[in-house]
Amino acid sequence: MNYPAAVNRPVRLSPATSFQNPRRIKNIKLPRRLDKSSSCTTSTLTTSATSKRIDFQHEGYRLWSTSRLLRKPRVSSDDAQPSVSYDECEISEPSFLEFITSERVKVVAMVALALALCNADRVVMSVAVVPLSQSRGWSQSFAGVVQSSFLWGYLISPIAGGTLVDYYGGKVVMACGVALWSMATFLTPWAAENSLLALLTMRALLGVAEGVALPCMNNMIARWFPQTERSRAVGLAMAGFQLGSAIGLTLSPILMSQGGVGGPFIIFGLSGFLWVLVWVSATSSTPEKSHQISKYELQYIQSKRKKSSQPKSTKIIPPFKRLLSKLPTWSLIIANSMHSWGFFVILSWMPIYFKTIYHVDLRQAAWFSAVPWSMMALVGYFAGVFSDKLIQGGMTVTLTRKIMQSFGFVGPGIALIGLIMAKSPVIASAWLTLAVGLKSFSHCGFLVNFQEIAPQYSGVLHGMSNTAGTFAAIIGTVGAGYFVELVGSFQGFLLLTAFLYFSAALFWNLFSTGERVNFDDGD
Repeated sequence: MNYPAAVNRPVRLSPATSFQNPRRIKNIKLPRRLDKSSSCTTSTLTTSATSKRIDFQHEGYRLWSTSRLLRKPRVSSDDAQPSVSYDECEISEPSFLEFITSERVKVVAMVALALALCNADRVVMSVAVVPLSQSRGWSQSFAGVVQSSFLWGYLISPIAGGTLVDYYGGKVVMACGVALWSMATFLTPWAAENSLLALLTMRALLGVAEGVALPCMNNMIARWFPQTERSRAVGLAMAGFQLGSAIGLTLSPILMSQGGVGGPFIIFGLSGFLWVLVWVSATSSTPEKSHQISKYELQYIQSKRKKSSQPKSTKIIPPFKRLLSKLPTWSLIIANSMHSWGFFVILSWMPIYFKTIYHVDLRQAAWFSAVPWSMMALVGYFAGVFSDKLIQGGMTVTLTRKIMQSFGFVGPGIALIGLIMAKSPVIASAWLTLAVGLKSFSHCGFLVNFQEIAPQYSGVLHGMSNTAGTFAAIIGTVGAGYFVELVGSFQGFLLLTAFLYFSAALFWNLFSTGERVNFDDGD
């Protein structure tokens, strides 16, 4: 019997096949020809770590082996949107250039830009409140009320927003959230001119809208990135969040000098509207729905996807009782609370600490507006790369998350003790920058853990922990003042914060997990 003529035509091997990674193929046995005229003995395709030479004894074998490696995809009917699955060995790991130019990185870059706007809109009031207080005769206590009004809305929205994210997906909810908080930012100057109630309402509305930002980030990253890349994806997204602080604190005085107090609010608000237009028109909620994604990238994402980790449609009312009955949930809540406590204590009280202890005004120091938060953004990305490498190297997800979160809590705790013992403002500022930078390791700990333990409830879990974190931020920020009044020592409060960091790290290492937790018993 003769083979079809098509066998003898030269075949061009696809770059998306396993030939890109020849180390994975060893001693593939090829079939024996049946006819005498073209018979040959069984051929062996041999590759090794030191040799990438491929020997074929017949052109037909190349077609046969290629067709075997490019196996027919399997279509799953589990979801409404058909998904195609491939064997992991068929798709090689992308190079760094392929990664940074991929469609999924474009999506996370848009998320990072949204988070930068989120934080910039949040911190601009801390700059504008000074001229607003002077022009309207506000007391310091009332100025604090204006700034805290953001947290009123932020307290109530994360849980509701996270539930909506689980139900409708991150793209739609993120677009609505950015549009709403951009409108609140844009209307803040008008509200300040008309009435105090309107001003407080706009700031509370800003908090309500921004409560959906982080759950949306988690949802989009879980849909677009395989588990082995999620840490660096979160690092990229959170880098935007941290740079938003530096951008807001640095650009706001410049914009106010050119356009008045309302200048930064108008510019940042309009930037948010522009972002929404690009987001809606140029991004997709899942890789399968994207028109820009390449076939190779889609196959790579799907080949790395674990069926059990894919988020499924869930009820609009999540099972709160069962969610709160598991210790991994409480490890996330405590981790987020401690992370928020430390973040807002440093943001709110370090200028006063340096002014009191070292007689240095950090609000007039440019480095305080940019260096610590830029350091957090930079370290966060490299921490994400390191975390992904650990998982790719065979370390369990659970151990990886525990290691990264330990760096994120034990590191800042030690740095705060070093800050207490520092004898000069230069050394103290170095310890402060180190503490802020090491905090970013938490982005590869608890912040990526929501999707791993409960993909179908990751949004509401994130919202619950964010609400707890907001309470902790309020208690830490307000409690610091009362502690200093009662004890008379800033150092004592920083020592207490370091102790809380160590305690939270211990709880996380005892009760957290990187495996999926069953929250659906009884359904």
